[in-house]
Amino acid sequence: MPASKRATRACRCGLGGAGKGACGKAPRCQRDYAGRISGPLFDRIDLTVEVPPVTAADMALPAPAEGTAEAAARVASARDAQTARTGGINARLEGEALERFASPDEAGKALLARAGEAAGLTARGWTRTLRLARTIADLDGADGIRRSHVAEALMYRRSTVAAQDDFDRRTATAPAF
Repeated sequence: MPASKRATRACRCGLGGAGKGACGKAPRCQRDYAGRISGPLFDRIDLTVEVPPVTAADMALPAPAEGTAEAAARVASARDAQTARTGGINARLEGEALERFASPDEAGKALLARAGEAAGLTARGWTRTLRLARTIADLDGADGIRRSHVAEALMYRRSTVAAQDDFDRRTATAPAF
C-alpha cells in the first residue's frame, strides 16, 4: 500500500475507531501509528477530519440541506473573492498581506492567543490557522474573520497538533500501575 494512503488512515490496519470491524487494538494502535509522524510534520497538516464509516442508519437519513452543486458554487465564490482581494489564494498569504487580510476581530484574536498558548502553536501553526480562518470566512461569505471562524480553524488543527501534545502530556503525568 502506498505511504500516502497509510498516512491518512487512523491506525496501521486502517480500521481504527469504534463500531463494527473496528481495530481490536484501538486506541493504543491509533496513538502508536500517529506517533510515527513527527511534530514538525504534524504542524504542516492544516486540516484533519475524522470520517466514520457510513452505517445503515446513516443511509436512512434525509439528504443534506446543501447539495454538491451548492457546495461547489460556494467554493467557487470563495475562491473568486480570494483572487479579487489578493490576486491569489489564502494559502499563499504571507507577511503584510497575511496581517492585512487575515486579521480576526478582537474576540478572534483573543481566542487565537489563548489557544496558541494552551496548545503551544508554533509560528507556522499560527499563520496556517489564520489562513484557514480567512478561507472559512470566505466560505461563509463574511468580509472579516470572526471568532467563530477562528474557532472552526482551531478545531481542524486541534486534532493534529494539540491532540498529539495532549496525549504526550497525559502519558507523561499518568500514574504507573
